[in-house]
Amino acid sequence: MNKLHRFAAGALAALLAASLAGCAADDGTVDLTFQIWDVAQRDGMQAMCDAYTAQHPDVHIEVQVINWDEYWTKLEAATMSNKMPDIFWMHTNEILKYADNGKLADCSDIVETEHFSDISLSNASGSDGVLYGVPKDKDTVGLVYNKEMFDAAGVAYPDETWTWDDLVEASEKIHDATGNYGYMAYADDQLGYWNFVYQAGGSILTPDKTRGNFLDPGTRKGMEFYIGLQQNDWCPDQNYFAETSPGTAFFSEKGAMFLEGNWNILAELQNYPDMVGKWDVAVLPACPDPVSGEGRATISNGLSYATGANNPHLDIVKDVLKFFGSEEGQRIQGESGAAIPAYEGLEDTWVGVFDEYPIDVQCFIDMFDYCIQSVNNAARPEWKTDVSDTLLKIYTGELDLDTGLAQMQEAVDTASAEYYEEDA
Repeated sequence: MNKLHRFAAGALAALLAASLAGCAADDGTVDLTFQIWDVAQRDGMQAMCDAYTAQHPDVHIEVQVINWDEYWTKLEAATMSNKMPDIFWMHTNEILKYADNGKLADCSDIVETEHFSDISLSNASGSDGVLYGVPKDKDTVGLVYNKEMFDAAGVAYPDETWTWDDLVEASEKIHDATGNYGYMAYADDQLGYWNFVYQAGGSILTPDKTRGNFLDPGTRKGMEFYIGLQQNDWCPDQNYFAETSPGTAFFSEKGAMFLEGNWNILAELQNYPDMVGKWDVAVLPACPDPVSGEGRATISNGLSYATGANNPHLDIVKDVLKFFGSEEGQRIQGESGAAIPAYEGLEDTWVGVFDEYPIDVQCFIDMFDYCIQSVNNAARPEWKTDVSDTLLKIYTGELDLDTGLAQMQEAVDTASAEYYEEDA
């Protein structure tokens, strides 16, 4: 039996009477609101809206950017007062909370599923498998590296032949030659240890997503390697990262390598013009001796476009969402550089944006061949913090690896049991 996640006190009460999110003017035009959290994608989202309005001049769409820290607080408050924006981005971390509580409109009838991968469709689905969003984009994680530091150390640039051993060897040589950090092993999940766990043949959750899988030999192998990187002089510890992100250290030329998602690459090229030409990106190094599998993996996530289940202009809004998920809409998104379109076959529209830069982003596309869906189940909001806190205790030595993994397992299993009870 699947228990629904509760919003705030009083959640799951009867829906309030619908109040207008989009407003209809006397002349018949409809003004819709579209909320996102990434200012770097504002222009791309606006370009899609403008294309739709050009075909439907009676519909106006206002793109509103709310920073990540406030986005979910405001969306939850708007949901409880029945004043959700007409269109909004939905993240995989949150979609099950909203979908499983009946807050999102069923979009199954407007998504051409044959044009999207199983991962993209799953990212836009509720626990019942119904599509509660339109797939927006997809992503992978790559290895960003400083070419000048590699040159100074006489080390060949990372490529598809690299394994974990090469990562360590290059880090040692770069540190010895330059005094800078090598690979910076930040205690993140999607941009950190998750990738290494799956490369080693492990997983964070069981295949049915109802329990943790931290006691699996592959999971332990990946986490032991990743956590152990911090024991080297060439890798900062987590106290360092509490004050300085790996990206900040990299673009301050203090470190040679870190993991980055493709969604940040264009903004980093634009925000650090003096660094253009000094860095590039490669596929993730493979595990040389995985417990199972081929040793390759990269975490892949993706957003979706969604709307409220009781939107007063639902027919109009769903037509907008259908356009956003169409080949035309997704092409506009890709050509804007906002993100890699979820629509299969349009990856080159995003890659082409980088033609003016001395960087090869094709590696992000190549890694879709072995990507792993970003880890999530309905209980993740409950266990995420506990797992992260326990990981930091392993880093500091407060817990040994096996004790920490057992505590992570217990945290995930306890939280998940409330959602995935066995049928009587």
